[in-house]
Amino acid sequence: HCLLFAWTELGWPESVPYLDRPPSPLEFYREWVSPNKPCIIRNAISHWPALKKWTSAYLREVVGPKVVSVAVTPNGYADAVFQDRFVMPEERQMPFMDFLDIVEKKVTSPHVFYVQKQCSNLTEEFPELVCDVQPDIPWMSEALGKKPDAVNFWLGESAAVTSLHKDHYENLYCVVSGEKYFLLHPPSDRPFIPYELYQPATYHVSEDGSFEIVDEKTTEKVPWIPLDPLNPDLELYPEYAQAKPLQCTVKAGEMLYLPSLWFHHVQQSHGCIAVNYWYDMEYDIKYSYYQLLDCLTKTVKML
Repeated sequence: HCLLFAWTELGWPESVPYLDRPPSPLEFYREWVSPNKPCIIRNAISHWPALKKWTSAYLREVVGPKVVSVAVTPNGYADAVFQDRFVMPEERQMPFMDFLDIVEKKVTSPHVFYVQKQCSNLTEEFPELVCDVQPDIPWMSEALGKKPDAVNFWLGESAAVTSLHKDHYENLYCVVSGEKYFLLHPPSDRPFIPYELYQPATYHVSEDGSFEIVDEKTTEKVPWIPLDPLNPDLELYPEYAQAKPLQCTVKAGEMLYLPSLWFHHVQQSHGCIAVNYWYDMEYDIKYSYYQLLDCLTKTVKML
């Protein structure tokens, strides 16, 4: 309880605050990274050519027939708990223009498609587009004394949802077109957020076009959050009623600073395009606090 009080006393905001300009590296580190607080930054990417250039016609011309990785699911939920499994999407290799046909509804499909491969897919799969954005965010790189571990490109249908989870990264999430809808929980909400262990599995398309769930041959189970924060089952997870979610909309031209270890659930407008920068977090006292809180939560549940 003392630990939880100490962390919540850091003073999480009631809503995600806005900055009207990108901060200096020192200011950003002091005001946001060190206290682990999120913010939305305006005018940080207004100079990006991508904001004007990244139309569907331009993407067809520049990327077009290139084969890229697309996550395909029957329901829009990739990397999520379904039927007592942690189910990952089918990773389908397809020409980018065929994917755009589906997003633009020129071709109908009962499945949900999302370009969301997170191993720096912007630099690895879409290098033609890097010159329209930036390889890193200079003031963030200076604040942290490092370059990003990954730069990711996101484009998908409105049905594609990212289930509640956390990352060990300082995340700068930049919306190029459309809108992203984030539901956030601070790390101090960990005692109220349920984790369970699940057999990992992957969606596979059968001969008849339907999806089947195939278990991965690994014996390692995956800890994941089974709860849907938009429709929480409080009978099953009564502790979640004590959690304090923040909700925010990140619009085209805006950048969300999502601090490390914050839980987040993400939705989007149809065809929304975004680029995010993942900087590895410092494994400092904040990380130690979180690990302690995590261990205490697990111990209390076992009593």
